[in-house]
Amino acid sequence: MRTGTLGPDERAEALAAMAERELDILVVGGGVVGAGTALDAVTRGLATGLVEARDWASGTSSRSSKLIHGGLRYLEMLDFALVREALKERGLLLERLAPHLVKPVPFLYPLQHAGWERLYAGAGVALYDGMAMARGHGRGLPTHRHLSRRHALRVAPCLRKDALVGALQYYDAQMDDARFVLDLVRTASSYGAKVANGARVTGFIREGERVVGAMVTDVEHGGEYEVRAKQVVNATGVWTDDTQAMVGERGQFHVRASKGVHLVVPKDRINSSTGLILRTEKSVLFVIPWGRHWIVGTTDTEWDLDKAHPAASSADIDYVLEHVNSVLAVPLSRDDVEGVYAGLRPLLAGESDATSKLSREHTVAHPVPGLVVVAGGKYTTYRIQGR
Repeated sequence: MRTGTLGPDERAEALAAMAERELDILVVGGGVVGAGTALDAVTRGLATGLVEARDWASGTSSRSSKLIHGGLRYLEMLDFALVREALKERGLLLERLAPHLVKPVPFLYPLQHAGWERLYAGAGVALYDGMAMARGHGRGLPTHRHLSRRHALRVAPCLRKDALVGALQYYDAQMDDARFVLDLVRTASSYGAKVANGARVTGFIREGERVVGAMVTDVEHGGEYEVRAKQVVNATGVWTDDTQAMVGERGQFHVRASKGVHLVVPKDRINSSTGLILRTEKSVLFVIPWGRHWIVGTTDTEWDLDKAHPAASSADIDYVLEHVNSVLAVPLSRDDVEGVYAGLRPLLAGESDATSKLSREHTVAHPVPGLVVVAGGKYTTYRIQGR
């Protein structure tokens, strides 16, 4: 094993090497699922290639909420299997796999109704902690606690006094999503995987019914490479349907893009020692500490325009500001917003017209021999998706 260097020389060597001999696995897509798949494959001793049309994590995997979490709101949907799976992965990432990248972060949930809401929400958070501890993967985080209104206002002075009657505080985790993907790619490379960004798949190679490789174009310097592999993995996220169309076969499912918008505001604009989680009529809204800033989001709306450049609308910004200002003593204005970014979630279509209710679980399909498609899923469970 050597240090995985991802320079221009190594990239050129990787493209040439992939074209020289047949690979065991060719992974298409350099987001967290594709990078995780490549790392899993190469550490099993398989000759592995990974190509990405743009830059590593340039799509969804660099435009997330930066959270590694079990998905507390999915408990309310009774999706216990998804939460249990994600909590296990959260614990492994915190304690064993990437403690240098994944860190605990506290969240405060303001209670607006006396009595029943504390019981209802408290039971949910207790179950959340209990599920994490059940398999021994919750030791890295403190357990939740109940706070009075006075105590909550000491922890988060930014809140309006009339916006809460008390609060719950619990812990999840966060990471730098783009850096995390880059570390996965670098680690895969260090184990011998051939990796190249700026390498776009323009078509699949077929022998009869079987996919036996892909045509890869060097976007940076020109030239086309014929890369052959025993198995090709399509891990292109919201581009899954576009990539699948190159095969010329009808897919077994469709992937819809759900846009999530986040606002970035200076740390001093929200006086709090903890993150916040707020209920909305559609989903939840997070206020997440991020260095010298807060990340506030997200939205959940359908997007059918350019997947490479999702954009926030004026309505998206107003939506986020309206909901966060409903609890802040000193409201945020547009002048406080120093940055905005939007990402697209790859959601499996066919379960609901509302994107906020589409499945966050992943699906693995084999549409034709030699081709595997991985679609949907959550950042936190990338390892399971890529297996």
